Amino acid sequence: MTQAFSAAVETLLASLDPARPVLIAGPTASGKSALALAVAERQGGAIVNADAIQVFSDWRVLTARPSVEEEARAPHRLYGHVPGDRAYSVGHWLRELAPLLSGPERPVIVGGTGLYFTALTEGLADIPATPPEVRAEGEALLREAGLAAMVSALDTATRARIDLQNPMRVARAWEVLRATGRGLADWQDDTAPPLLPLTKAQPVCLDAPRDWLTPRIERRFAAMLDHGALDEARANAPTWHAGLPSAKAIGAAELIAHLRGELTLEAAMQAATLLTRQYAKRQRTWFRARMAGWTWLHARDLA
Repeated sequence: MTQAFSAAVETLLASLDPARPVLIAGPTASGKSALALAVAERQGGAIVNADAIQVFSDWRVLTARPSVEEEARAPHRLYGHVPGDRAYSVGHWLRELAPLLSGPERPVIVGGTGLYFTALTEGLADIPATPPEVRAEGEALLREAGLAAMVSALDTATRARIDLQNPMRVARAWEVLRATGRGLADWQDDTAPPLLPLTKAQPVCLDAPRDWLTPRIERRFAAMLDHGALDEARANAPTWHAGLPSAKAIGAAELIAHLRGELTLEAAMQAATLLTRQYAKRQRTWFRARMAGWTWLHARDLA
């Protein structure tokens, strides 16, 4: 996005209070990072990452983190500061974000991880950490009996609340119930006040329809390859394994498989773009369900 902003961006900028935090959510490849940069450049403030994968240091290109040039145009916080082998949760993110909310820079919080925004604006349940043996038990159940068996073991309230098609969300809910004897929904209902209630922020969510977003996803992955994603994979390959926290970066496993001779580059590209489209669908589902009170903008109008 250039300084010649679209009419939609100009209208948004005119409506924003420069003194209040801004929240910008949207599916992957929808243009939310460019919008955040436009807000920070025009009104000031620091861009704060709300993407669970962009926190890791070992995949800049593949996770579409802001470039060095973009980072030079406005302050950026909580990007690429966590080693790829270190676990990082929404609780970690909230603790790191808290001092930024009261700092000298107005935060422009941008990302695609809906759970981060929900925890920020609605609060996060203080759920005990999952013991390793419970996690191993859950992994075995998922592997041997499948997702449906894990879903059936959940309490009714939690089943009604989470995305039952998302194995990570289901596994987390199962682990909480197994480890604590309380359902995830029960924990969530017993939650401390949020760090930033929605009424004290300026929340914006980008609406990016599938037919508009899919070509952008395909073009962006090709651009990632042009800008060094394969070299990035080569640098990560010696220590990469599927259990790394940063291994969830979409396209990482596929590019590593290509480097190991297990996939052609074309097959790796196709698999990665398919996974990205599926992820964008899950994001849209979350946003529609949890962000009805946000200001919604058509992503196609921002360019």
